[in-house]
Amino acid sequence: MPSFTSPFAGSAVFAAAFLSSVATGAGLAAEPPVICAAASEAAPAKLIESCTALIGNPATSDGDRLDAMITRAGALQDSGQTGKALAEIDAVIAKAPNRARAYRARGEFLRLSGKTEAALEALNKAIRIEPDNAEGYETRGNVFNGDGKYDRAIQDYNEALRLKPDFAQAFSDRGAAWYFKGEYQKAIADYDEAIRLEPNRAQTYTNRGAAYRKLGRTALALDDETAAIRIDPTVPEYFENRGLDLADSGDHAGAIADYNEAIRLHPEPRFLTDRGDAYQAMKDYDRAIADYDAALKLDSRFQRAYNNRGAAWRQKGDRARALRDYAEAVRLNPSDETAADNHKTIALEVERLGDVASSKHLPSFNCATARRPVEKAICADPGLAQLDRDINDVFLKAIASAESASHREALALTRQQRDFIGKRNASFGRHGYDLRQAMEQRLEKLNSIARP
Repeated sequence: MPSFTSPFAGSAVFAAAFLSSVATGAGLAAEPPVICAAASEAAPAKLIESCTALIGNPATSDGDRLDAMITRAGALQDSGQTGKALAEIDAVIAKAPNRARAYRARGEFLRLSGKTEAALEALNKAIRIEPDNAEGYETRGNVFNGDGKYDRAIQDYNEALRLKPDFAQAFSDRGAAWYFKGEYQKAIADYDEAIRLEPNRAQTYTNRGAAYRKLGRTALALDDETAAIRIDPTVPEYFENRGLDLADSGDHAGAIADYNEAIRLHPEPRFLTDRGDAYQAMKDYDRAIADYDAALKLDSRFQRAYNNRGAAWRQKGDRARALRDYAEAVRLNPSDETAADNHKTIALEVERLGDVASSKHLPSFNCATARRPVEKAICADPGLAQLDRDINDVFLKAIASAESASHREALALTRQQRDFIGKRNASFGRHGYDLRQAMEQRLEKLNSIARP
């Protein structure tokens, strides 16, 4: 059976120490009053309320008011109000331009927004103001980590740990950097220390479990994922990660139970695809296909679902549908060797077994789900349908040839194909646009590229 193995699904969460909170997963009989403090574990809404009251109290000192504003900004960020959070920080900096904690907060918010350069600028400023504050280096390390500069991130985590040897978060985040470098034993050593210092942080357990999974130590990975779920059963990724471990150990029924819980907590394409993989491993191809369909309904560009659904169609003997799904998987990600190999294999099968006739005059997409007028027109005209299939087949050959020479060249060719389809979709039906002529010209262009 072609591979439909799920890639690593548990990604590290890099929360800065001044914003992070330890989830206990346990409710208290009597809820204590919420205090506006940096290390508060209160829900963002209640923390905002508490800090607002402190900020508005005339008796609050200027310094405490500024600290409360920074804490409120963190709560605003945690509640998804990034714009308001950054505005709050800007107000603090306007009043106190040398407050390092405000720059650390700004750097963290910008990092979470994907604004790497601006985040580094803010954190560099924080470190210049307070060069002996470990949190500045830890937070800047997270920016480098997220940007794929793992060695540079490790340097900052090292400095944070030199300044603060019991900094559990820095050990955990350095472990993530080691993980992404492929140094799984070093990652585990750092996670061990982070857990020793802070035994109730669920994310560290799930990250260590991911490292154990990479080393093939499934039993230990399962133990860690179970610990993460026990600490915080509200995070769907923890159930997904344990499901992956159970699937690796052959317990597909147990994996499905965990995927069910992940989907219940928050339906995502990858959770549905994971469950589809488990059903496929159990040879329940109809349920597998139903899950891949549901994943693609949530995200029509979720490439792994196309590849894995292609495997299920192939097992059911429907080579035409398998070929279409593999082709779409390759189109979405030309560098996916698994999808490319699957497409090549099924194409040869179709040709060898004489199934070409059964797929003749079928376009490269599924007419049953076609929605655009141009797609319906292609489906209704056998000549256009064959043109579409020919364009797709030659495009895949051209992509394979380009990828062997240059990944950048393959990506450029993919963009050209997307531009053609986008223009086709937008131009169809307009005065002067000849669909057949446009398709013939595109096929001629692709043929010129694909020829050796």
